[in-house]
Amino acid sequence: MPHPAAPRIVDVSVIVVNYNVREYLANALRSLRASLQGVRSEVIVVDNASADGSVEMIRKQFPRVRLIVSDENSGFAHANNLALRKAKGRYLLLLNPDTLVREDTVRVMRSYLEKHPEVGLAGCKILNPDGTFQLAARRSFPTPWTAFTRIVGLSRLFPSSKLFGRYNLTYRSVEESYEVDAVSGSFMFLRRDVYEKVGGLDEAFFMYGEDLDWCYRIQRAGWKINYVHATSIIHYKGESTRRSNLDEIRTFYEAMQVFVGKHFKYPKWLLVGLKISIRAASAAAFVLSHFRRLWPAVIDALVVDCAIIASEYLRRGGVFLFPDRAYPTVYIIPSLIVVATLLSAGVYTRRSMSVTRSWTAVVVAFIFLSALTAFFKEYAFSRIMVVIAGILSSIAIPGWRMMFRIMGRSRPGGRSTLFGRRTVVVGTGPEGQAVAERLRARITDGIDVIGLIAAPGSSSSGTVAGLPVLGTVESIGKVLRSHKVTDVVVAPGVLTNTQLFAMIGSNSGLPVSFQLVPGTMEVLIGKASVESLERVALVEVAYNIELPSRRIAKRVFDVTVAAALLITVYPFVYLLAPTRKRRGSFLRNLPDVLSGRCSLVGPTAEAVGYIPGLFLGKPGLTGLIQLHAGRPVSREEIEQFLLSYARNQSVLLDLEILFKSFILHRRRRRIASAT
Repeated sequence: MPHPAAPRIVDVSVIVVNYNVREYLANALRSLRASLQGVRSEVIVVDNASADGSVEMIRKQFPRVRLIVSDENSGFAHANNLALRKAKGRYLLLLNPDTLVREDTVRVMRSYLEKHPEVGLAGCKILNPDGTFQLAARRSFPTPWTAFTRIVGLSRLFPSSKLFGRYNLTYRSVEESYEVDAVSGSFMFLRRDVYEKVGGLDEAFFMYGEDLDWCYRIQRAGWKINYVHATSIIHYKGESTRRSNLDEIRTFYEAMQVFVGKHFKYPKWLLVGLKISIRAASAAAFVLSHFRRLWPAVIDALVVDCAIIASEYLRRGGVFLFPDRAYPTVYIIPSLIVVATLLSAGVYTRRSMSVTRSWTAVVVAFIFLSALTAFFKEYAFSRIMVVIAGILSSIAIPGWRMMFRIMGRSRPGGRSTLFGRRTVVVGTGPEGQAVAERLRARITDGIDVIGLIAAPGSSSSGTVAGLPVLGTVESIGKVLRSHKVTDVVVAPGVLTNTQLFAMIGSNSGLPVSFQLVPGTMEVLIGKASVESLERVALVEVAYNIELPSRRIAKRVFDVTVAAALLITVYPFVYLLAPTRKRRGSFLRNLPDVLSGRCSLVGPTAEAVGYIPGLFLGKPGLTGLIQLHAGRPVSREEIEQFLLSYARNQSVLLDLEILFKSFILHRRRRRIASAT
C-alpha cells in the first residue's frame, strides 16, 4: 500500500494584495518568479474586487499563484489577514503589487533573519522609480514630538538633525543595517512564529497605519524590527492604493490619529492639540496636492494684473495712479472674472492648455468687463485702459499656453507636441528594435526615439534599424547628460533586475524617467502611469484637414506667413546670398505658397497620393515627414505621419512644425560648419 505523499515544505510565503493595478501586479509577479528561484515558496494574491481584469490575467499568466478573490474591497489589513491564515511558509513576505524585487531579495532577507534570531520582522532598502531612496523604508513611531516635526515640516528642513529627523530617521545612513521602530508596509519580511504570537494586522486601519501598528505590537512582544540595506526593491508608491487625493490624505492622517490614540497615553489637551495639527496638516496636504491643477489659474490671474499695470503705464505714463478707494478692486475683480470665464469655458479641466478656448474666454471676459464700467461709474477710470488690458491679456494668456505646448510641457493625457520626450531604448537586439519601432509609430505622443543603449557585453557603436547606438548601460549616465534624454525605456529581457536597479540608482540625480516594457510587449510601466505601447489605428470618418473651416484657416495662415517672410526676410537673403543654392529651398519656394501650388506645412510631393481616397493637403515646404529626413523612415511610419497630420491639422500644429523645422535647420548648419 503506497504511503501518502509528504506535505510540501514551504520556506517563504509571499502575500500580495491587489486592487486595480493589473500591469504593476504582472510586473511584480514576474520579478518574484526570478527572486524565488531555488526557494521553496508559494505566492498568494488576494484580489480586492478589482475591475481591471486582474483576476483573469493571474489565472492565465500565473496559474501557479494561489488566488483569493474577494467580492468587495475590505481593506489592506483584512485582505492580508485572509492570506496569512492560509500561508504555509516558515517566513512570510507581505509585498505591495506596485513593486519590483531584485533576484537576490528573498534569499538575502531569509539569510538575514536566520543569522539574527532576535529580529522578528525586517524591511529592505526601498527605491523610488527614479532611483532615490524612499523615506518610508524605515521610520519611528509617531509620538507627539515626531508627529509634530513631520506635520510642520521641520523634518524636511533639518533632515540631518536627530532632534527633527526622527520620524524617517533621515540622520542615519541608508547604506547600513540597524534596528528601527517600523518599516514600510510595501515590504515586510517576518517569521511565522511572530505572526502566530502577535496575530495579524489590525483591521481598524483600512489603508494606512496598519504597518506601524503591527511593528509596534511585534516590538512589544519582544522582537526587534530591522532595516536591511543589503538588497532593495523599487516601489511605484501610490499605485496600489488608488483613491481620490482627498480620501487618501484624510485616511492617512486619520490612521495616524488612531495609532496614537491606541498605543500612547497622553494628557487630553496634548491629544486634542495633536488632533488639530493632524487636521490642519491634512488640509494643507490636500491644497498642495491640488496646486498642480490650480497653477494655470494663478498664472492667468497674474497675467491679467500685469496687463492692467501695463495698460495704466501706456495710458497714463505711470503705475499705481488710481485713487486709494480703487484698491484692491481694480486688480482683484478683473482677474476673478477672467479666471471664472476660463473656468466656465472648461479651460481648467483637461483642456488647460487649449489656446483657442483660452483666447475666446479672455475676449468674452473683457467684453463683460467693458460693459460693467457702464454700471459702476466710480471704477470706470478709462475704457481705453480696459481695451489695452484686454488686448494684452488675449495675447499673453493663450501665448504662455502656446509656448508650453511648443516646448512639450502640456498636461499628460493631451496631445504631446513635437518638442516632447527625448527617448532612448535599452537593448539593441530584436526586443529593443521592436520596442523602438512601436515607440516611433506613436507620432502624436511626442516620443522622439534618438537612439539605442547596448546591454552589457554588446557592441556600443554603429547603427541598428536606422538608430545610432549611443553607448552601453555602463556609460548611460554620460549619454543621458550629453543628449538631454528625458525617458529611458528598457526592452524586455535585456537586463536582470539587479542590473536594472544599478542603472537606475547610479542615475538617480538626473531628471529622467525610467520605464519598463514587460515580456508581453503591450505596455510601458513608469513612475505613476501605465501607457499602452501600441495604439490601434482607427480610420476616422472626418479629418481636420478635410474640414472647410480648417482649409480656409490654413490658406490664410500660408498667405500671411509667406507674404510676411517675402517682404521682411527674402530681400535680405537675396542680396546676401547671391546664388540660388545658398538662399535655401524654403525661401526659394515661398512664391509657390502664395500662388497656391504648395503649402508651408504638408506632406512631401511623393507622399501626396500615398493613401488613396484621402486628401492629405498640398505638398509642403516642411512637415512631419521632412522633419525625420535625417534617418530611414519605414512605410508604416510615413502612413502614421500622414494620418496624424490629417487628423490633428491646425494653425497651431503648423506653427509648431515650422518652429521645429527652423531649430533643426540651425542645428544641422552648426553641425555642418563644425565638420
